[in-house]
Amino acid sequence: MRTDYRLGIDAGGTFTDFVLADKTGQVRLYKALSTPQDPTLAIRNGLALMTEDLGVSATEIISNCDLCINGTTVGLNALIQHKGAKTGLICTAGHEDSLEIRLGHKEDGYRYDPEYPPATMLVPRYLRRGVRERVLSDGSVRQPLTDGDVRAACELFRAEGVETVAISFVWSVLHPDHETRAAEIVREMMPGAILTLGSQLYPQVREYTRTSTAVVNAYLAPIMKRYVTAVDAYFQSLGAKQPVRYYQSNGGLAIGQAMTDRSVYAINSGPASAPAAGQYVCEPFGRSDVITVDMGGTSFDITLTKGGVTNVNKNIDFLRYRIGVPMIQVETLGAGGGSIGWIDEMGLLQMGPQSAGSDPGPACYGQGGTEPTVSDANLVLGYLNPDGLVGGRLPLDAARAREAVKTRLADPLGLSVERAAYGMFTIVNANMVNGIRRVTVERGYDPRDFVLVGAGGATAAHICALAEQMGIDTIVLPKLASGLCAFGQIISDVKYNYMATAPLRLDNDAAYARIDSLFAEIEAQGIAHLQADGFAREDIEIRRSLDMRYVGQVHECTVDIDTFRVDASSVSQIIEAFHRRHEQLYTYSERHSAVEVVNIESTVYGRVEKPRRMELAEGAPASTAIKGHRQAVFSADGSATRTPVYDGGALGAGARVSGPAIIEEVTTTIVIEPGWEAALDASGSYLMTRIGKGA
Repeated sequence: MRTDYRLGIDAGGTFTDFVLADKTGQVRLYKALSTPQDPTLAIRNGLALMTEDLGVSATEIISNCDLCINGTTVGLNALIQHKGAKTGLICTAGHEDSLEIRLGHKEDGYRYDPEYPPATMLVPRYLRRGVRERVLSDGSVRQPLTDGDVRAACELFRAEGVETVAISFVWSVLHPDHETRAAEIVREMMPGAILTLGSQLYPQVREYTRTSTAVVNAYLAPIMKRYVTAVDAYFQSLGAKQPVRYYQSNGGLAIGQAMTDRSVYAINSGPASAPAAGQYVCEPFGRSDVITVDMGGTSFDITLTKGGVTNVNKNIDFLRYRIGVPMIQVETLGAGGGSIGWIDEMGLLQMGPQSAGSDPGPACYGQGGTEPTVSDANLVLGYLNPDGLVGGRLPLDAARAREAVKTRLADPLGLSVERAAYGMFTIVNANMVNGIRRVTVERGYDPRDFVLVGAGGATAAHICALAEQMGIDTIVLPKLASGLCAFGQIISDVKYNYMATAPLRLDNDAAYARIDSLFAEIEAQGIAHLQADGFAREDIEIRRSLDMRYVGQVHECTVDIDTFRVDASSVSQIIEAFHRRHEQLYTYSERHSAVEVVNIESTVYGRVEKPRRMELAEGAPASTAIKGHRQAVFSADGSATRTPVYDGGALGAGARVSGPAIIEEVTTTIVIEPGWEAALDASGSYLMTRIGKGA
């Protein structure tokens, strides 16, 4: 009988994860080393692992998939390394320097630091060309577009080899005709260039944010187009019946063309799927307040979901570039298995943010790395199996790990190798805890009210220590933890954000009618887009929000509303929702003050059928799964404890393991610290609790 698969691929800095689910609920996880020089090579290597495991060719697997989903770091890496395409900007004359003026602000934390260097400009000054045109804040035209200025800009761009162009004019959101005409000229004179129009990509008030977002999109568009073209062609050659879907930083899926046109949505593609997976694995335990942490080889990502709703950012500085479009709020820091330990000028041990990555990787990988990393420390501490990771496919060299820790850290600090390794473990944990505090305590959340979900291959060795320091009593750690982001992709829906600007006071019928018509207009676009993609109307869902503020305020806040008709009878609901949101964010409201809308947004979902949930059978007592013992270190004095090691594959539903203990799954190693207990649930997740605390 034919079996339908669903494939999720998450390309990280060190490993690329593959999750293959079938209709029976069985989920298989594979890992291959990432290949930044050619990301499609890692996909080929992953499919080769599936072929070896299943005895089925890559063509049979892909042609039998209902969906193939790809989360990629291609856009993120291009932005980090400043390796995007050569970009030109056409803007309103006099606004060529708005990208560098940056509203007169530096990023938080550096505002008063005179030594902090300016951000690298994605478009050099000579490729930012001002053209004569002017639209006023009421949408009227003060000065028509001067076509000759646009043509002169194109002449320069052609001579300089520009391959992608951003167009962003002042108040184009109220009168986009000038941008549209400029785009016609660019297409005429530069038919091969990729175009980004600010009024189409980010049709919202705030000229700097719109221009910056358009520039980032243009900068990444050729990179994403080449990547999408290569991946789509490869999957088509294998007989894919559906177009490849790509994961967006807004937490939803999109076809390749959308990712090319809206490349800015690809920036945080990988970790954006973690909240969906975190909520899914917590459903059997009735928990909806979730902190998901993902420690991979290079970075540590944190997301927060409260009451089933994940925080979303808009209009933020990401990697020093202002981006207006919605992005799942991900706190990222350089704390992964490859994070390097080093001694600073004061003689203090530090961890990261620099990483050994996948090449050469940690010293224990035996690929030429000599710097001591978190993975080396975990091997020295007895947490990792010296026979290797990924089911032995990645052998580890314990001698090289000890030598790296000894020569680079232990000897200079006058410590034993074990104490130095435990110091590395403790410091990287402290770095991660500080990141969790930024997502919780600094935003008004008590972390003790949340369950901690572990994702990523390296997290399971640290998660008990993280929960202990945060005062969290409950951990959910799926067997699929090391590929949880890839799993999050296969349970996600197609999602697009549509926006419009509506600077209107909520005190007259004309305003209500305008807002209602704008919602209808942008939602019609979204519905048509999804129906063209094969979704029936009943599988399309819409959610609305408005950016609102009191008249006279500078900044607005986002308010979610239902999809009712906006008129005189319903506007009171909107105003009341704004007052409540303002109180939630700032502890007060001004119910006597007039309220205005600045922007509106509709999120349009194409609901995708979800795979069946995994169901594990009950097994023999946990003691029968013990496959040996290792000396493991759980204290700062470096003393070792004889610790039982369990074969995770031999544990069935209901099995309980008390710490200290180590459970070895094929793609992750779970360290259960003293005072903790893990119970394997039939859903395929370990419920870990402090002994005596319960869930």
